[in-house]
Amino acid sequence: MSEGTSVACVVVTYDAMPWIEQCLESVVAVPTVVVDNGSRDDTVPFVKERFPEVTVTEFENRGLAAGWNRAIAETDAELILVLNADAWPTAGSLARLVATAESHPEAAVVAPRLRNLDGTLQRSVRGFPTPWRLATEYLYLRKLAPSSRLLNAFYGAGFDHDEERAVDWVMGACILLRRAALDDVGPFDERYFLFSEEVDWLRRASDRGWSVIFTPEAECVHVGGAAHGGLLLKENVKGQLRYLQLHEGQRAAARGRSVMRLGLRLRSCLHRDARAAQYREVADWLGSGPIDTLLAE
Repeated sequence: MSEGTSVACVVVTYDAMPWIEQCLESVVAVPTVVVDNGSRDDTVPFVKERFPEVTVTEFENRGLAAGWNRAIAETDAELILVLNADAWPTAGSLARLVATAESHPEAAVVAPRLRNLDGTLQRSVRGFPTPWRLATEYLYLRKLAPSSRLLNAFYGAGFDHDEERAVDWVMGACILLRRAALDDVGPFDERYFLFSEEVDWLRRASDRGWSVIFTPEAECVHVGGAAHGGLLLKENVKGQLRYLQLHEGQRAAARGRSVMRLGLRLRSCLHRDARAAQYREVADWLGSGPIDTLLAE
């Protein structure tokens, strides 16, 4: 790792056991800040005892974006590794992320290839959401031609994650963030509680001329859903709706809402388990009032 570039790590926790130990062990080489969003388990006492060198701040749970902003404010490093509590860079990967950032001064963010616990690829490259791209996901259109750009642009159009390149956005499980870009773009939007906060920020960075670089030279293991267990579908949908309204306009948000509602109704018919009820509930919520009212909840 370059001795000329200061690096720090920030982690937001919420009921982060059992993965937080492996997460923090992976970044012991750099100053690390943990902001805890009201964990109900033993996360805070465990981190304080096991990692006394880590700065721990207990914070009311105002969402992931607010936690990130609070944690980032605790450090003045030039490069900031924003790391999920259920993720850990593999050996040498942080140094390779830093090297990539140093060779791409135009990059607001550099991101590694993600791996599942079993070592399989976790597809992390995405295209910015549009009503059509959401339709390919919610209506299962992408499954008709998984590698086509027309039907799979939301998921990177079949990108194999084996080459370095500039991309629209990446999952925020592990991203190396440039402070100069953060100063230019501004903080994460705290109106997003969970999901789409990184998409929004990277879109704003893109609009200001910054790039996002994906590199397979660095890798990170990501459990995925450890804190929410996939039970926050409404927040996911709400984040996508907010993104469309802010970046694509009210008409696009209205089209996106219709697409997502139809897709959720379809999914509720295809499933016969607890997910069916969740899909129906969120579809009903999408149709329960004006978009501005839904986003104000």
